[in-house]
Amino acid sequence: MQAGMKYVILIGDGMADYPIAEYGGKTALQIASTPNLDFIASEGICGRVRTIPPNMDAGSDIATLSILGYEPPRYYTGRGPLEAIGMGIPLDDAEMAFRCNLITVSGGKIVDYSGGHISDTEAKELIESLNAAFKSWGVKFYPGVSYRNIMVLKTEEEVEGGAPPHDIIGEDIEANLPENRLLRDIVLRSRQILEHHTVNEQRAARDKHRANMVWLWSGGRKPVMPVFKDMYGVTGAMISGVYLVKGVARSVGLDVIDVPGATGYIDTNYAGKAEYALQGLKQRDFMLVHVEAPDEAAHSGDIEQKVKAIENFDRFVVGKILSGLESEYSDFRVLALPDHYTPTALKVHTKEPVPFAIYDSRSRSHSDATFDEVSASKSPLRLDAYRQDLMRRLFQ
Repeated sequence: MQAGMKYVILIGDGMADYPIAEYGGKTALQIASTPNLDFIASEGICGRVRTIPPNMDAGSDIATLSILGYEPPRYYTGRGPLEAIGMGIPLDDAEMAFRCNLITVSGGKIVDYSGGHISDTEAKELIESLNAAFKSWGVKFYPGVSYRNIMVLKTEEEVEGGAPPHDIIGEDIEANLPENRLLRDIVLRSRQILEHHTVNEQRAARDKHRANMVWLWSGGRKPVMPVFKDMYGVTGAMISGVYLVKGVARSVGLDVIDVPGATGYIDTNYAGKAEYALQGLKQRDFMLVHVEAPDEAAHSGDIEQKVKAIENFDRFVVGKILSGLESEYSDFRVLALPDHYTPTALKVHTKEPVPFAIYDSRSRSHSDATFDEVSASKSPLRLDAYRQDLMRRLFQ
């Protein structure tokens, strides 16, 4: 056994859900088979934790900062700059970065926030066309993963984007456009460029949604935050398939470990994330592993896919990491939780406190607890992550 305490946070993005009538009033976590998450809950401590501060929107950016003990009202500047930092895009003080979705628009309404989950290659080709068309506009587009891209605008003025596109599916475009004239013009002009682009003609021929407009939202400037090691006295890294979470990591001085096949979707390399996490812990004290798949399934309203994603997370990430820790280290703690609710019936994020559980290898205490919303609600333990309640429990 190796000496030294190890700390791991396992985030199943959007796992928390509401009772689903077709499944006897059970939530996705209750429907799924999760023996490893249940082990953490029954052999450790569990309860509920608020990851979204009052008066802030529910999202992985806000929630991840909160989980790590960084107060979002103090440090959060927008989703766009975090994703830009995650992608390695340099930002200076005179620039704002916006999240730039490739979306599908029809009949004056947003019908798909992801452009039919457009491929990376197709998205890159569309982004290159946008850069050519907007060359003289003082903006630059950067290709990311699938529909998740970035636009950087040089401006001294504070500019606000539109609403999150996944929150306004089926709503009129005109009613939700950014108020800023430049951003409005870019969004509307983008459809003229993309509608009959070769990529979209080919997608239409394959009966795929066209990615026929961009949507600009959650813009901001580069955040400045304290270094994680200075706050908690541990070295650490983060593993995720999405640039947003990677951007949080880089902003607080955590290493980012890239895993081949980590897609951010239901097909992500679950086992690879666990393997790379265990490998990374050999040189570090702390590791955060984030899995986006349950959230993506919930945004699509697909309960079966969400349950499958949770089960894959439990088996290939939670189980493999628990087994690896137990074989290598005598002293370790594991915290498991969703970052926020993503109810499948609503297809959007909500702000309720989420279930969490912490297992400590040195102080097991058996109970009948399971890892789900109902079991967590029976615990008297209530924490506010953004006040560092959760991190104090992990690092105590």
